[in-house]
Amino acid sequence: MKTVGGEPIDTEGKILLVNYWALWCKPCREEVPILNQFAQSQENIVVVGVNFDTLPIPVVTGQMAKLGIEFPVLSSEPAGRWGQPRPDVLPTTLIINADGTWKKTLVGPQTAAEFRLALQ
Repeated sequence: MKTVGGEPIDTEGKILLVNYWALWCKPCREEVPILNQFAQSQENIVVVGVNFDTLPIPVVTGQMAKLGIEFPVLSSEPAGRWGQPRPDVLPTTLIINADGTWKKTLVGPQTAAEFRLALQ
């Protein structure tokens, strides 16, 4: 997996939160600060974003700046990678275990407490 900047993402031995977002999605915008906090404060968790609209990378990076996204965003759609379909509702966050297997899908905006509970 690579970011929109072309950097590889090291997920080995870590839980992965894969968050689908879009600029037009108000609940997504409200969730960004919570995901930013998780990305910075959790040693064993990696937060990555996926632009739902699959826009060109320069557009995605501009939208990331508008939303204040501080976590890496994937350069391509990972649908099917963990046996899960592309979501129909935003925001959607996939929780991927440290061994790379799908654990849970969270649909709709989540609070920090709801993310923590889902990660237990």
